Amino acid sequence: MKKSSIFKHLYIDYYSATPKYLQLANSIVKAITEGKIKKDEILPSINELSFEFEISRDTAEKGYKHLKKIGVLGSVPGKGYFVKNVEVNQHLKIFLLFNKLSPHKKIIYDTFVEALGEVASIDFYIYNNDFAIFKKLLSNCKDDYTHYVIIPHFMEGGENAHEIINEIPKEKLILMDKLVPGVNGNYRAVYENFEKDIYNALEQCLTQLSKYHTLKIIFPEYTYFPQEILKGFNRFCQQYAFNAHVVHNIANEPIKDGEAYINLMENDLVVLIEKIIATKLKVGKNVGLISYNETPMKKIILKGITTISTDFQMMGTMAAKMVLEETLTHIEIPFYLTLRASL
Repeated sequence: MKKSSIFKHLYIDYYSATPKYLQLANSIVKAITEGKIKKDEILPSINELSFEFEISRDTAEKGYKHLKKIGVLGSVPGKGYFVKNVEVNQHLKIFLLFNKLSPHKKIIYDTFVEALGEVASIDFYIYNNDFAIFKKLLSNCKDDYTHYVIIPHFMEGGENAHEIINEIPKEKLILMDKLVPGVNGNYRAVYENFEKDIYNALEQCLTQLSKYHTLKIIFPEYTYFPQEILKGFNRFCQQYAFNAHVVHNIANEPIKDGEAYINLMENDLVVLIEKIIATKLKVGKNVGLISYNETPMKKIILKGITTISTDFQMMGTMAAKMVLEETLTHIEIPFYLTLRASL
């Protein structure tokens, strides 16, 4: 059987984190808006798509059903799917680049996508905090995007990130979660102020912290977390006369009476809790605990763990609003303290 000519207009990027069914749907929409696929044209069958792109039949069918749901495709039993509508309201094409997909990054992604609705095509990539991958993805990406939405966190090499980012037209750029020194021009940003946030959060719980003489922050040597967090932590300890200590490896750290811990990584939190339980010191009396990023389980563990957390939903929503309204501005996302029994 002769291969459909439509296939030359369809694509799936296997390096992309965008679900394959959405990539398929987006490529069809792009071809329709460019006039390469006409109204009433019959599209390849589910089996043909599955074979050509080495995807499951469910994935192929899901892509078609998505387009049918938004009114682009129609279907006829026994004949398959056809182009029903070429007036597609999807003028936004977004290159979305995250450092990783943690539960909190997923909140940003979900709220960003939901806020944009059906008006945007999103190509989603993850570079795993690796600057070399970050650079490669941005250097090799297509130039037909209307917006580049980027979360810039790196394990190492990030000191040159501004050079790569500055190559993006500033009217198309939105930085999320973190500002990058050296990025110039008028661009949009929705970000955390890491130094100020931790300082203000610790100041809010100063009364609870006063029962401890030493504050320890668990900050791995090899991490993507910004150094600004340590600056805010040290500034607070100096201002309010706490002994300050940075712990790189919690597994080797003795737990002592009169200490409070600030934890960033979820894996470190598990180790810390196990070590505290082994000492039989009472959490919230002898030993304090503050954890970054709110999760449902932290409401329950140890009768409640105190958390400090950015409003990730607001970050995703505001980034989407910047796309839709084309406002060139910087928005600092609020940071919240949730006091519980662990302090």
